Amino acid sequence: MFRSSLTLGRIAGIRIAVHYTWLFVFLLVTGSLAGGYFPLTYRGWAPASYWAAGVAAALVLFASVLVHELGHSLVALRRGVAVESITLFIFGGVSALEEEASGAGDEFLIAVAGPLTSYALAGGFWGVRGALPPDSPAGAVAGYAATLNLILGTFNLLPGFPLDGGRVLLAAIWAVSRDRLLATRIASYVGQAIGLLLVLGGLAQLLNGGLLNGLWTAFVGWFLNSAAEQTRHAQEFRHSVAGIAVGSMMDARPPVAAPTMGLDEFVSQYVLRQGRRALPVCDGAGRLVGLITASDARRVPREAWPATSVGQAMTRPPLKTAGPRTGLDEALRLLADGDYHQVPVVEDGDRLVGMLSRADVLRFLRRRDQTAARGPAGPPPSAAGL
Repeated sequence: MFRSSLTLGRIAGIRIAVHYTWLFVFLLVTGSLAGGYFPLTYRGWAPASYWAAGVAAALVLFASVLVHELGHSLVALRRGVAVESITLFIFGGVSALEEEASGAGDEFLIAVAGPLTSYALAGGFWGVRGALPPDSPAGAVAGYAATLNLILGTFNLLPGFPLDGGRVLLAAIWAVSRDRLLATRIASYVGQAIGLLLVLGGLAQLLNGGLLNGLWTAFVGWFLNSAAEQTRHAQEFRHSVAGIAVGSMMDARPPVAAPTMGLDEFVSQYVLRQGRRALPVCDGAGRLVGLITASDARRVPREAWPATSVGQAMTRPPLKTAGPRTGLDEALRLLADGDYHQVPVVEDGDRLVGMLSRADVLRFLRRRDQTAARGPAGPPPSAAGL
């Protein structure tokens, strides 16, 4: 979902990644705790203990946000909603769901799982703190972690999308109105209002001398405002393309490469002369056996192109594919998630029936918008008017 993200591994099949902006959070939290909060609150520690506690607390913050997002994701999996990844970044964490919840009840359960997980962590850390010497570095870190998770859970319950409380509000309106688009619009407008209030609050802090806190609050408010607006536009777009299938806009007769085609022929005839980025590779029966792209060709030394076949250089299955009845919204997700410029369209498992490119989608949407702008045609003249 985010560029420049480092994959750490997988949990329950979910890719766990960290965006480079999280490094700023780690350094900021470590420095502020080791150089400010812990020395002012706990006197008499060795200097190294303050820094060790600062690093430990920053790692606990990392783990707490991750577990919060896992709360969402694991419930989503239990409700049949696939989860692609969890990414931690400067403003927290985000779970990338591969699809939307099918109903208001699932939306509610997925939303509340995060704050409930944070509250459970807060209770656990308070228990750990009670079992440790209160002025020890370990006890201080546990107390910080308990407070942190309490704040994390409570802040996320603010009723503004995309916060968890905003998703709860969305689920409630959806359940009453039976209209997800209406629910998304209302929740996103509330989210934008909360974001603007946070921006104003941050500016007020700046005017009163709170430089760091003011900037952070204002940036969080700006992020919430932008995320809410983008989500509303995305939902409105999905609603506008509902019922539109890939088959209505795909190229039904795309050029096809045989596995025996030379790589130099592919580059000269299709990449350079026709400006094509990729060709489907099919066997004699029309079955899709791979995809040859300009990137595949670049991985082969230039002098080896005449002796290399497309079948040797191509990207092999499993491939991202769509069907002719696949919805446009799903096809766009395929094009965006993998940063693909084209997706093969297949039937009966592997029989190629077309290719869908970003250019095909843009042409279709442009024609649709132009038709809508012209408006419906007037009635034909009656016989009496001739």
